[in-house]
Amino acid sequence: MKPLGGGWDELLGSLFTDQKYLKIREFIKYEYTHYTVYPNMYDIYNCFRFTPVSDLKVVILGQDPYHEPNQAHGLCFSVKEGVKLPPSLVNIYKEIESDLGIKEPNCGNLTKWAREGVLLLNTTLTVREHLANSHSKCGWGWFTDSVIKLISDNTENVVFILWGGNARSKVPLIDTSKHLILQCAHPSPLSAFNGFFGCKHFSKANDYLISKGKKPIDWDLNN
Repeated sequence: MKPLGGGWDELLGSLFTDQKYLKIREFIKYEYTHYTVYPNMYDIYNCFRFTPVSDLKVVILGQDPYHEPNQAHGLCFSVKEGVKLPPSLVNIYKEIESDLGIKEPNCGNLTKWAREGVLLLNTTLTVREHLANSHSKCGWGWFTDSVIKLISDNTENVVFILWGGNARSKVPLIDTSKHLILQCAHPSPLSAFNGFFGCKHFSKANDYLISKGKKPIDWDLNN
């Protein structure tokens, strides 16, 4: 695997030599060889490549990658340019507009957020085409739980944004004496009206960062 850069190889190095990870690697090698799997194998770890550890300000947790063609590219909730906006992302944009007055963008590529210091981490990093959660039992949960714990233990003043039950189950991994946790319902149309809309997580995250002497996130994708 190519080095991740940005301090991630040092922080996560022990995970990539662990027997549990080697089993994941064998599983996904088989899957990519025999099936269509998303994202592209070279994009699996994009969330780390765009956001150096030293620049990390916010962690947003997703579940597993989009499982339809041309969507997933290694950043949770994000899709490539030209791809129709998924319903959850539409609702995220609606909340940003309500919270911060930022006009809803037409593009679903969230790479700009990643470069701003937002780690867009799915708790499962791969998926077989058309089969949601098909790789959720292969060991990715152990890997991403370990990532969350390592971030919590080795950084300070990071905002963890947890939407939905899967993400909120990660609360015990995070040291609340050093970090801020923001949690609510998932932005999916099935649950967004149960607490996601009106959560104001984007302004709350920035208020916290400013209080800690950090530059706030520019959530505006229109420029």
